[in-house]
Amino acid sequence: MSREERDFNIRPEEERQAFLEQTWCNECMEVDLGMKNPKEYEENGRVFIEGECLKCGGTVVTEIVDGVDEEEDMEEF
Repeated sequence: MSREERDFNIRPEEERQAFLEQTWCNECMEVDLGMKNPKEYEENGRVFIEGECLKCGGTVVTEIVDGVDEEEDMEEF
């Protein structure tokens, strides 16, 4: 499947801030360094936000899982 661009800015401000702050950088090997220049896209049925690490400038990718309640999912089994 191909990569389909999505509009990150239509998300509520609080949600956007959380995604920009709660990151993992594989280059720095640190959590919550933040990202800039976010781009949201869907690929193979999964949604991602990709941006640049605020510390090193490396690529940071976060997968977004909308509307999943793990406790509720577990109760169904």
